[in-house]
This record gives sequence, structure tokens and C-alpha cells, in this order.
Amino acid sequence: MYKITLTIDGMKCGMCESHINDIIRKHFNIKKVTSNHRKSKTIILSENLITLKELLDVFDSTGYKILSYNDEVYQKKSWLF
Repeated sequence: MYKITLTIDGMKCGMCESHINDIIRKHFNIKKVTSNHRKSKTIILSENLITLKELLDVFDSTGYKILSYNDEVYQKKSWLF
């Protein structure tokens, strides 16, 4: 699984967060997406890596701009003692 962190310019409110999340859900097969307009961050959890180019192609006509992209392998934390 991959964790993709985006910094997005143009998010101003909770509705912007919802709009960003809906765009990502519509175009990509993901496990989870969360956005925070105060931090201008969106975090995507996905089984498949989503490239920056794929995201830029989708966001090109939305009015939002991706300022930074970071991907890393994500492992769910286990709570074994």
C-alpha cells in the first residue's frame, strides 16, 4: 500500500476539502483520502501508486494546484504487545 501526501493550493474551506476528495475518488481506485484546508494537505492511501503526472492531469482543469508530492510505502501499524 502507498501513502501519497500532496500540498494543494486553492483549498479555502471544508467544501474545498470535499471537492478535492471527490475528484480523487472519482478518478482513482483508492482505500482512503483525507484533506485539510488549514494545512493545504491531502493524504491518499492506495494499493497502487498514483504518479504525480496522473494527479496533475486530473487537477489541471479544477482550479486547484498541486504544489508538492510525496509517496512512500505504507504499512498499517499493528498493536501487538
